[in-house]
Amino acid sequence: MSTTTEHTTAISAWAADVPLALHRMSMPYAQDPIQTAVALVTAGIGDPYVLYERAGVVHVAAGASAVLRASATHLTAHTADGAWTIPTAGRPLDRIAEALQALAQAQQDGRRAYGWATFELAHQLHGRDAGEDTLVHLFLPCVEVALSPGRATVRATDADWQRKAADLLTTAPSHHAPAPGTRPDSDMTAADPSHYREAVAEIIEDIRAGRLDKAVLSRSVPLGHIPVDLPATYLAGRAANTPARSFLLDLGGWQAAGFSPETVVEVGPDGRVATQPLAGTRALGPDTGENERLRRELLADPKEVHEHAISVRLACREIAEVCRPDSVVVEEFMEVKERGSVQHLASMVSGKLRDDLGPWDALGALFPAVTATGVPKRQALAALSRYEDGPRGLYGGAVITADTDGALDAALVLRTIFHRGSTTWLRAGAGIMGGSTPEREFEETREKLRSVAPYIRRPGE
Repeated sequence: MSTTTEHTTAISAWAADVPLALHRMSMPYAQDPIQTAVALVTAGIGDPYVLYERAGVVHVAAGASAVLRASATHLTAHTADGAWTIPTAGRPLDRIAEALQALAQAQQDGRRAYGWATFELAHQLHGRDAGEDTLVHLFLPCVEVALSPGRATVRATDADWQRKAADLLTTAPSHHAPAPGTRPDSDMTAADPSHYREAVAEIIEDIRAGRLDKAVLSRSVPLGHIPVDLPATYLAGRAANTPARSFLLDLGGWQAAGFSPETVVEVGPDGRVATQPLAGTRALGPDTGENERLRRELLADPKEVHEHAISVRLACREIAEVCRPDSVVVEEFMEVKERGSVQHLASMVSGKLRDDLGPWDALGALFPAVTATGVPKRQALAALSRYEDGPRGLYGGAVITADTDGALDAALVLRTIFHRGSTTWLRAGAGIMGGSTPEREFEETREKLRSVAPYIRRPGE
């Protein structure tokens, strides 16, 4: 038997073992969708879990009936009945696409996978060493709850999971968003132990020397071993933010709560591909007059406009790689979007996916987001490796939902609090250009950190 045949057989065996999700029901509920979703999570609907908010609907997926984990070298597929490992041949997203296609053939009524991709997938996609850690982790849930205002739809692999979700929707105590706190955000974000400003100065010199055009340099703000209540932090932060997507997850060793300002890529079942680059930033606060002044300043700032324009240009080139000729268009060019504690220049780039390609090809073409990396991406990745302190992990990566009908949604992981092992931290970056100054770029990271830092909640708060 050939190696290719062995791989196909393994993927088909995995897909055949994934339990069907045939138990479905719809029921009313009385609470706010986000508060209800957090109540389901904190009441113990199941582990692992992903809460994902998109387009006014909050999805809670819990319990793993099947898992896909891809590194740079291997894809491992699990069910309760077995595990299969195949080499990726340097193309982990292709192997994931094959597995979900096999699942689509095995289960005609469709399934949705939930999970994440770390930033280090970018290194693998651009011919750099991505290490040995998991780059993409997806799971097929035992139960999914979709919360629209006033009505919940439940889908489960068996009657027990369905009953558990229905009982929790009826009995779980509501979780109201705590009032914004007075966390000492100035103390938390003002220090520069990583010498961020010095690194910004180094990158400015690289740009002026012609080595690259832009790099999105980030810095970490460690919270140490202080316990943090992530669901409460998510509730408080979500009440104060206006994200494109939001999420709360505990999956594959990562816990995170975030308010994504943009998507890396959106692929519809009809093949429409879209990406939403945000680049160019000013603060957003309670003073409407000051906000308007900063908005006008943002739209007139040559550095910010140039940064946005080259980001949109690269997004157009990347989306054109996977879309039909002449289908790529720029929508909503250079509008201003409000995202929590900041306002951004924003555009939407869209196109129609080629018939011979799928959603994971689109993700591969656009990942990582240009607004979390730089221009050109390969040179920006090299600069980030030189000047940042270690791997980014989920920061700058994506939280993903992927349907077997070809739909895929990938939220850019920014404005997020992270927990792994015994450590909790925040992270934020700024787009460095030749006209940047270290002080302004450092202040921009502080403006972005204020989307999360004031809303951190400790247990019992």
